[in-house]
Order: sequence, then C-alpha cells, then structure tokens
Amino acid sequence: MKKEAQARIKINKLLEEAGWRFFDDDNGKANIVLEGGITLTQEYMNEFGDDFEGTKKGYIDYLLMGDDGWPVALIEAKRESIHPLNAKEQARKYAKAEGIQYIILSNGNLHYLWNMEEGNPQIISRFPSPDSFVAFKEFKPDKNKLINEPVDDDYIARTQFPNYDKSPDWINELTRPEFIDRNGLRFLRKYQSEAVRSIQRAVSEGENRFLFEMATGTGKTLTSAAIIKLFLRTGNARRVLFLVDRIELEDQAYKNFKNYLKNDYQTVIFKQSRDEWRKAEIVVSTVQTLQINDKYLDIFNATDFDLIISDEAHRSIGGNARAVFEYFHGYKLGLTATPKDYLKGVESADDDFVHPKEMEIRLLKDTYITFGCEDGNPTYRYSLLDGVKDGFLINPTAIDARTDITTQLLSDEGYDVVTTNEEGVEETQTFIHRDFEKKFFSKKTNVAFAQAFMDHALCDPITGEPGKSLLFCVSQNHARKMTEILNRIAEERYPGMYNSDFAVQVTSLVSDAQQMTINFSNNNLNGHSRWLADYRTSKTRVCVTVGMMTTGYDCQDILNLCLLRPIFSPTDFIQMKGRGTRTFTFEYTHKDAFGKEKVVRKKKETYKLFDFFANCEYFEEKYDYQQKIKVTVPKEKGTRGGVGGGKPKSYTEHIPDPIRLFSESYIGPDGMRIDREMYGYNFESRIRSDEYIKTEMEAGNWDQVIHYVKTQIFDKPEEHYTVEKLQEAYKVDRKISVREIIEKVFGIIPKFKSKDELLESEFQKFVSIYPPTGNENISALRLFFKAYVVDNKVKDVIQKKDFQKLYSLPSISMEDYKSVPLKYRKLIPDYVDHYVPREKFVA
Repeated sequence: MKKEAQARIKINKLLEEAGWRFFDDDNGKANIVLEGGITLTQEYMNEFGDDFEGTKKGYIDYLLMGDDGWPVALIEAKRESIHPLNAKEQARKYAKAEGIQYIILSNGNLHYLWNMEEGNPQIISRFPSPDSFVAFKEFKPDKNKLINEPVDDDYIARTQFPNYDKSPDWINELTRPEFIDRNGLRFLRKYQSEAVRSIQRAVSEGENRFLFEMATGTGKTLTSAAIIKLFLRTGNARRVLFLVDRIELEDQAYKNFKNYLKNDYQTVIFKQSRDEWRKAEIVVSTVQTLQINDKYLDIFNATDFDLIISDEAHRSIGGNARAVFEYFHGYKLGLTATPKDYLKGVESADDDFVHPKEMEIRLLKDTYITFGCEDGNPTYRYSLLDGVKDGFLINPTAIDARTDITTQLLSDEGYDVVTTNEEGVEETQTFIHRDFEKKFFSKKTNVAFAQAFMDHALCDPITGEPGKSLLFCVSQNHARKMTEILNRIAEERYPGMYNSDFAVQVTSLVSDAQQMTINFSNNNLNGHSRWLADYRTSKTRVCVTVGMMTTGYDCQDILNLCLLRPIFSPTDFIQMKGRGTRTFTFEYTHKDAFGKEKVVRKKKETYKLFDFFANCEYFEEKYDYQQKIKVTVPKEKGTRGGVGGGKPKSYTEHIPDPIRLFSESYIGPDGMRIDREMYGYNFESRIRSDEYIKTEMEAGNWDQVIHYVKTQIFDKPEEHYTVEKLQEAYKVDRKISVREIIEKVFGIIPKFKSKDELLESEFQKFVSIYPPTGNENISALRLFFKAYVVDNKVKDVIQKKDFQKLYSLPSISMEDYKSVPLKYRKLIPDYVDHYVPREKFVA
C-alpha cells in the first residue's frame, strides 16, 4: 500500500502539472473524480467472465472529466514495482463498461496513453492536458484516406505547379528539361515513392512509428516532404514538427520544404516565429532549441503536432533529447543514414568506462527501438550501393597516403619522440595514432598532407582550379593550422587569386561558421571564383572543419574529401565519405566569338577521398562487422596495428616528413566493404536485380529459383552469402529456408515470423483440428505442445516414457505435464511427429 501511495503522489503531481483539478478553484470546477465505482452488467460479464477481482463492482482509480461533465479518460494506477501495461486488460474492461475512449496507464514513473480506437498504448512523458483531449475529440483522422492516397512521381511537382503537364513547354520534349529547371520542379524517384508507400502499408498494419534507413545523398528531405504532404492532404495531420540536430540543417530543411510545398502549406523555423508558428502547417526546429530550460513543455501541448519527423534520428533524439520527441503524440518518423547492421553489439571490459563506440551503439539501438524496429529491420531501406547501381550516387576514388610518421603512428609500436628535460636528461615518449594532434603535433607532417592534397586534388572541370573540398581534422587547433598551411601554399601557387580565402576554418569557435556552411553550398563563400567571369562557384575552395559538416550537409559539387585523423566509428566514416557521394553537373554558359550562347556541361564522375591514416584499410580489412566488440580502456600503446612495424623512430621538428606511400584506386559499383556489410539488405538488392530469378518467379518455378540461389549466389567468395549469415542479419531466432528468404525479398511475406509466432500458429492449427470440448487447461496444452516441438529432451522423455526426468527439465515440469489431459498426452506427440516441421524451430 505504501508503494502504491508513492505512485499516486507522483500521478497527482503530474495531473496538476497538466492542468487537471482535484478541487474547485479560480480556473474552474474540479475535473478529477477519484475511485469512481462502476457496476459490471451481465452483458459485460458474459463478454469478459465473472472472475474479475472477485466482485461485480469495479473501481476506476482516476476519472478525468470534460467541461461538459462527461468522462474523457480514465487512469489506471499501479504501484511503482508493477509495469503499467500489466493493467491494460483491467483498464480496458472499465473503459468499455463506461464508454470511455482514452486510458492512461501509470505507475508514477512510466506512463502510457491508449486511444482505444487507434491501436496500442503509446508511451508518454507527461499527462495530456484538458485542452489536449478537446483536440483529440475534434481531430478525426481517416487512415483509409492516407492508405489509399495515390503517390506518383509528380506528387511534389503537383504542389509546385498544379497543371505543369498542360504547359506547352512540358508537352514539347525538347523544351521540357529547361521547363523543369526553370520552375524547380522535383519529381520523386522510384525508391522515394516506394518509401512513401511503405508508410502507407505500415499504417494499414496498425503501425504509427516508422524508420527510414536511406544513404546520404538519396533525398531524405524530398521524401519527407512527400510524406508531410500525404499526412496533411489526407487530414491525418494538422501540423508537422521536423526536428534536426544542427542549425545549418534547420535552415536547409526550411528552404527545401518552402520550395517543395509553399503553394499548399506554410513552413516556419520555430525560433524565428515564436508568436506565429501556430499559423504554419510545418514547423522546423533544432531539438536543442526546444530542450533549453524544457521550453517545449511551456510552449507546446502534446497534441500540437500529429506527425513528428526526426532527421538523423540517432543524433536528434539521443540522450535527453528523446524526452522532447516522446512528449508529442502522433505519428513518428525517424530518418537515418547509418545502418544498424554496422554495429553488432558491444561488451565493455570496464564498468566505469563508457567507450564512445559503446555510446554510438546504444544510440543506434535506441533509435531502432524508439521507432518500433527492434528486430533491426527499418520500415524502408535504400543503401549507398542501391544508389550507385541506380545511378543516383557515386563512389569515391580512394587515395591512401602516408608519411613516415603516420605510418609509424599506425603501427603497434607507436612513434618515439626524444626530448630533453630541465635536468638535461633525454626522455623518450611514445605516441600512437590516437594521440595525433591531441598530444603530438608535427608541422612537417601537416605540410606533407597539404602538399599531397594540392598536388592530387580533383579540379573544377570548368575552371581547372582545385575543386571544392572538405577537410576533417582532429581538433579546432589542428583545423586552424591546416587552414594556415593551405592558404600559404595557395598563395605560392596562385598569386593574388585567393588572398587568404582559399581555405577557411569552419568550426564552432569561428563566428558565423553556420552561415559559412550555407554560403559554401550556395557557391558564394567569400565571393565567387576569379578564374572565370560569370562562372558561379565559390572563391573559397576548401572548408577545414572537425565535425560541423559531417552529417546532413548538402553540397553536391564537392570533389575532394580529406580524412586528416584516424576514424574508429563506422558511423562517422560513413557520414564523412557520404559528403561526396551526390551526383552533380557543372555548367557554364557563355557567348562565343559570334555572340551565340553556348552551354558547357561536365558531369561529376567520382570524388577523391584522401585518407592519411589508413581508415579505408581499417574498415576494409580489420574492422570486425560480425562479432561483438570488446571495449577496453584505451592503453598507451597502439591497438589498431597491422601497418608499418620495426623499431620506433625518434623525431625532431627539423626532419622532413614527406609522403612515402601513395596509392590511388577507384571504388567500383560494389562499393567498399563497409557499404557491403549489410548482409541482409545487400542480398535483397542482389536478388531483386537478378533477371533470371524474376522471370522464374513470375512463372512459378520455385524449384529452379531455389536451386539457382543455392548454386549461383550462395557461398561465392566475393560476398559469401549463407543462410546462417542471412538469418543473423535478419535477426531471426530460428532456421529459415531459402524459399522464405526469397519470399521476404519480393514482399510475398511481410516479415519472418519468430519461433514463438510459428509455434503459436502450429498450435492453433492443432486445436482447430482437435478442439478441447470441456474444461481442458489450454495453457497446459500449449506449453506441452511447444515444449515437445522445440526440446529434443522432452521428446526423448515422452517417447521413452522416462517421465521422472521431467522433474529436471526447464521447458516443462512434471506438474505442467500432469495438467495435460490423458488423450492429449498421446495426441500431441503423434500430431507433431507427423505434421510439424520441427527443424524450423532450431535456431
């Protein structure tokens, strides 16, 4: 009773904070009724049974009343040690008896809101206010409209230019490209339309949380715009909140939504429209803006947004930011470019040390759980390899460049620096790759990096000057030094062309850094190029950063990326190299000697990825994608290893450190290993694109399809697909067949059923054939049936009639077995042995 009282104290406070009243006051009459008694009618008892808390009289813990005096919701309270969902069925009975639509389940610490007409209980961080329930009552979404709304490739273009297809310039195929460009029309690519339709399917199946795993550069914002239009147009949302984790992405999203949807819907940035945001259908904000002093609690009602989209979800809802996200009711969509398959798990060797990688894994796992994808399968997935194969993305040309010092830093032995202390005694200090720039700095090494970049960078195909580039440094101090070196070299090579604007430091300590990222993307950072009149490209060619431009930054004409630091996180590596994957056409319009206008167009075919710390090699050869990673406290010696070797060298500032190893390799359509390591999905892409499989599938030739997959696709050295690896990738807790896998790939089955789901299905088949006729204990029948299927020891005991061993078996006890009626003790084993494929249930 004491524990339940503690829960009630917390619930009482939450109700008062939400604006509910236990007593009449200046704000109005009391609208909470405590311990409301209800009588359970005979009709009700016939439906639910008469053994309900030993009485036909029930008690509602809290009854929340509307202004009209009618109940709008009930609260079922449990003590803190009981999970709120344990009260679900009890509360359902009360609600049905009273005709109440909304239920709040709470133990004081954990709370769920359940709309009886919508689906499953949803976790909430605060109780809805009285106004929220008014909003619930007034808002009448129609799922069927959303599910059945046609979404064609011109879904966004129809908003931008409703009758575009009636325009003569559209009808004329010769003028159509210029017409599209002039009006900024955006058409959904096939995979973007499929992503939208995956939301419609998920809603039809009762889901209200979705996760998109889409590679950098595949147009998540355009896809989001189509989804926003889908929800607003069909009346399933009145207002949408789009959350980002950085300021520059806030401005970028605002401009895109305004461009795509302004003819139908208004978009605002919250912090710029604090008094006007309610007039807009789309509100864009950084999660940090809403977090400050818990601002979201004071400004918003939980019902203000009916669709909440989290961009770069594992960052924008990480840690405490998730409270903002969970506060709002409504549909929720997460967007991420980071596949969960890269992070298989972690074991920490030190409970007091939380490795950054472990935090990364936790964030990513939380993301999938938050959006209802606990099995690791997102609502929709479109990978980098898909984008390259379809021609929408490009792979890099990887540059592996190492100096003597970086080679030694990457070795197991590290790099020795000999110094003289105050007493004149020489001391040797060993540095490793993790120490670079944080503890150890070599000016000569950084100069070698800069010169290698300047010598080999891809050039702008129009002007011939160094192409636009991003350099990722270790620290702000490192970024400052690299900027100085690059500007000095640029002045030596191109006198008077840049005047110290060739490279700029874009880090959080630099004023207007956010605007710099926008200007760089818009090709006007420090003005325009002096190389060619009327050609629009940024005067500044290189942005030197640390982490500001790693995620979500959209600059399509990037030609060079430099990794000037060791990278250990797959997520960071994917995001950084993703800045260059977008396609682009460089264009210059000028007049020839006769005054005739000419257009020069050059396509971006690749981009260069300068790797000065063997990051590509690490993720290609050494990173373990399948096994759990043993995380330990970093040691003073190197752990990455495998590069260089021999006795550590001594170093002084006076010894040059030139590039000793330099190799250049174009990454083909198969991508890097890190891009292929999503066994499950990469396999799906491979199967779906195989013409033979598609032809035989259409003809219904399953034997040929299965034989082809087994002999032509499985166990090939280049991919080494196996059923076992796919089973692990799909997170299935039982054996799956090749046919099941193919059916899943082509959508014939929506998902792989778990072991227990299959067992339950088999059991239901059994009872439909041999239905219990009396007071048989169904639970005992189910337990015996499942134990006999999955546990060979149970099967052995029953067949040998060695029943004493049941006392020591974990899956079924002697007491459980005795509860099984005699006829079923023989009937179940006979049925299972003849009709149940037991091999399916072995993991």
